[in-house]
Amino acid sequence: MSSLSATTAHPHVLAVDLGTSGCKTALVSLDGRVRAWAFRPVATQLLPGAGAEQRPEDWWQAFLDSAAELLASGLVPASRIVAVCCSTQGEGTVAIDREGRALMPAMTWMDMRGSEGIRARSRGWLNVAGYDAFKLQRWLRLTGGAPNLSGKDPSAHMLHIRDEHPEVYARTHKFLNVLDYMNLRLSGRCVATVDSILTSWVTDNRRLGQIRYDAGLIAASGIAADKFPELVRCTELLGALRPEVADALGLPRSTRVVAGAIDNTAAAIGAGTLADGDAHLYIGSSSWIGAHVSAKRTDIRAGIAAVPCALPDKYLMVAMQTSAGSNLSFLKEKVLYHRDELLREAVTDNVYELLDRIAERTPAGSDGLLYLPWLMGERCPVDDRSLRAGLFNLTLAHSRETMIRAFLEGVALNTRWMKEPVERFLQRPLQELTLLGGGANSAVWCQIFADVLDAQIRQLEAPVQANAVGAATIAFVALGLQDFETAARQTRYRRRFEPKPAHRALYDQKFGAFIELFRHLRPVYRRLNGGTQA
Repeated sequence: MSSLSATTAHPHVLAVDLGTSGCKTALVSLDGRVRAWAFRPVATQLLPGAGAEQRPEDWWQAFLDSAAELLASGLVPASRIVAVCCSTQGEGTVAIDREGRALMPAMTWMDMRGSEGIRARSRGWLNVAGYDAFKLQRWLRLTGGAPNLSGKDPSAHMLHIRDEHPEVYARTHKFLNVLDYMNLRLSGRCVATVDSILTSWVTDNRRLGQIRYDAGLIAASGIAADKFPELVRCTELLGALRPEVADALGLPRSTRVVAGAIDNTAAAIGAGTLADGDAHLYIGSSSWIGAHVSAKRTDIRAGIAAVPCALPDKYLMVAMQTSAGSNLSFLKEKVLYHRDELLREAVTDNVYELLDRIAERTPAGSDGLLYLPWLMGERCPVDDRSLRAGLFNLTLAHSRETMIRAFLEGVALNTRWMKEPVERFLQRPLQELTLLGGGANSAVWCQIFADVLDAQIRQLEAPVQANAVGAATIAFVALGLQDFETAARQTRYRRRFEPKPAHRALYDQKFGAFIELFRHLRPVYRRLNGGTQA
């Protein structure tokens, strides 16, 4: 009897959710339950010129440490773990040499240092929304999208490395996304999935079963064709776990590695939102609204596209915003508990629970205080790297309490700004959204989203574990142990939040002020931050 057939009675997947803040590793059973999980943080280094880097070795060590903690618990025998599968942050760029070693720190999805290079490469004599009309038409026709002009995706990162680090570029064997790097370390194979390669903007995505590189797009990218990895589906079996990794973790050497997906693809699976137009809202460091659709299309002005994903017969519409939960991290680490001479109390483990408690007792509307959550520019519904965060209408009557609630409301108002073009894209109102990610653990934030968006919010039973569940589902499907529809029927909810009619007029007024502030302040941001429309 093979090792796989011997474990199908109680199979589990070691699912990896590598986000911006760190690595969550989980043991997930076939019924979609997370038996246990462990977390290790990963540091981000912010650099001049809007740089944001992480060390690939830190990702790997965070995985090894969190996985070792889980496996040492003995909750699931190693013989029952049939696969390892990752969900990771997307739009990161790692340059590796022929031995698979990272040649420099990874440029993350927040890194905008390549904006000038990608803008120069995208412009022409007849420009539309910052793009040459003919180049834009080709990108949209073939890929379904176009390079992010703010420089936050691999198309810009690779150009930055080519132009600013020519010695690294010369030694680069392949450019990998975060997922691809983890799969290389796990399996030894150098590949990219159909979703991880997307934001390199070099693939023909018109036929879901035949996604391939396009020679013209690669030539237009400015990057040598041999520096792009082999393409595979999200459900591809990459082979067995590398022997040295299996031995280090105490797993059978026959344990499979499944290609997996980037975070927005895995989240859409973990949320159980498979039907056309059934939308989810992810609140992590960044945020997005996602929904599966049957056809490839793009709204270039709003930055919304339907792109390849894990499902074999659908595209995934994604509308992404840059800063969501990172606003709360900023509030916690740079304001409330900043380590300087004023700090007089230790940081407690339940800071976010305390913030929720304070926000819940603070009246809706934050006593007129308005927060703009653009810590690192914005992507949807405008692509502008110059936007910045701020508190508006602050008075002596306000307090820390009103600031805390204003932060939560500001992220929700920003989401409402994104919701309107999403509804136009889907050609249907978003009356219901499944909320997931770390931010979805907050009941008061769920209610704020329901009120501001005027939509029912479905809170997942374990919202912070949705990406891990999505990765595990992809692995079970790859192994033939489950199908996506069965997994979706297993989705469990903790609670549903209905919008409160009493708050409708209040949040309509605040949203109007939010948009008015954007329009008036945008020229100021551009002057202060040296930016033009990304």
